Amino acid sequence: MVPIVDQMIERSLFVSDYLRDHPHLAQWRTSNNAALAFTDAEVITMGLMQGGLGVDTLKKTYSLIAATFREWFPRWIAYQQWLARLHALSEGIGRLVWASVQITGQALRVYVFDSKPIPVCQPIRQGRVRLLREDGAYFGKTKAGWFFGFKLHAVIHISGVVLDAVLTPGNWADGKLALRLCEAIDGGIGLGDTSYGGQPVQAELAEEADLLVITPGAAGKRRKTLISCLRERIETVFSALWSLFVDRVFSRSWHGLWNTIKLKVLQYNLCHQGIVSQ
Repeated sequence: MVPIVDQMIERSLFVSDYLRDHPHLAQWRTSNNAALAFTDAEVITMGLMQGGLGVDTLKKTYSLIAATFREWFPRWIAYQQWLARLHALSEGIGRLVWASVQITGQALRVYVFDSKPIPVCQPIRQGRVRLLREDGAYFGKTKAGWFFGFKLHAVIHISGVVLDAVLTPGNWADGKLALRLCEAIDGGIGLGDTSYGGQPVQAELAEEADLLVITPGAAGKRRKTLISCLRERIETVFSALWSLFVDRVFSRSWHGLWNTIKLKVLQYNLCHQGIVSQ
């Protein structure tokens, strides 16, 4: 395993280089105080270290870095201030996710579509939970049973890179988000489960996104095994995101939850493509 120090340096260089080349991402501030002692790159780098440190919350990440690497940061800030800055940089984190995709070209236009439940509570508390209800948390169902929370819909290149993702209430159908996810790709072949197999969905994707959707049920016996093997790719990706605690919800708002998920997707892409070590 690569030392934590080296991991932090690699993430810091990636983030710093991108923010330096895209200074407009800092223009959301209304204050004249543009020269911040604690930079945006430092804020995001600390958030990305959650995966390297192997902890399940941003608060633990902050505490460990404060205890071990505080001397690296000339002007330290309090946890609440850091968290507010991190969530205010949500757009920049989304752009970094896109940058992590673009670094290595994906010539083969084969993609996998699927979703992962993001429950906000244990099943025993589903009847009385109030967390994030006003932000859209709702009941959904998977093969494993009912859950209360959100769904992470993703389109993943066959190489394993997460190209785009959308967070919706738990009851949103997968096929409903397919066209939105196609904004990240330029036609090709899409592999999905039966949720993407309806004629209206397939016709819309073919016309609007130049995408041929293939599901196991429509592939025929000879190709069904191949498709099942290819779809195992997304299970591997979701497993890697699970190891980064993508489905552990500690946020108190949809915005905070979505931003932490984007950080974990960025962490996964950077490691998967060899841009940073793990």
